[in-house]
Amino acid sequence: MSAIAEILMGLGGIIHSLISVYIWVVIIAALLTWVKPDPYNPVVQFLTRITQPAYIFIRSKIPTTLNGIDFAPLIIIIGLQVLDVVLVSMINTIARGF
Repeated sequence: MSAIAEILMGLGGIIHSLISVYIWVVIIAALLTWVKPDPYNPVVQFLTRITQPAYIFIRSKIPTTLNGIDFAPLIIIIGLQVLDVVLVSMINTIARGF
């Protein structure tokens, strides 16, 4: 395998890892909304700052609340999973061509 293919495979691994970490951040932030944590806690503020832009984007495109339940985190997680599969498979396919 050539050096370019190795770099592309490494890039695919990094992208996969970043998407996986963000999925876990969304899950943790969604679970925290059930317990009403202290909004001044630095961890809660960090999770809110990281996830709110994605929530706002999804909520502006489609309605996400049904019977008082917000499905924005679920939609984000499914979208990230699809993005992960598509991007990593594309990078792997390109890397095999080298």
